[in-house]
Amino acid sequence: MKLIIAVVQDEDSSRLLSVLMQQGFGVTKLATTGGFLKAGNTTLLLGVDDSRLDEAIAAIESVCKSRKQISTAASTLVGGMTQGEYTAFPIEVTVGGATLFVLTVDQFLKV
Repeated sequence: MKLIIAVVQDEDSSRLLSVLMQQGFGVTKLATTGGFLKAGNTTLLLGVDDSRLDEAIAAIESVCKSRKQISTAASTLVGGMTQGEYTAFPIEVTVGGATLFVLTVDQFLKV
């Protein structure tokens, strides 16, 4: 048995949960935050039989696609400005996709 820890963007989480549950995977959802943009993420925990590991990963890949997004980055102003002043400028960043950790589970119990 494997444990998949999948960190996905909030925007993808509802659709991914639906796909995984339709395919018969048990999923636990955790709300998490982090990453470059400090945006909301969802961490999913899936207990998967070894024989269905590739199927679970394919389901995650089918929903969680990388995409470009415009965000703002802060830059310190120099020359004639007082210390500590910042300006924001737009930058394009890649968001989405999924980060997966696949762990071997020695024992699985439901109590």
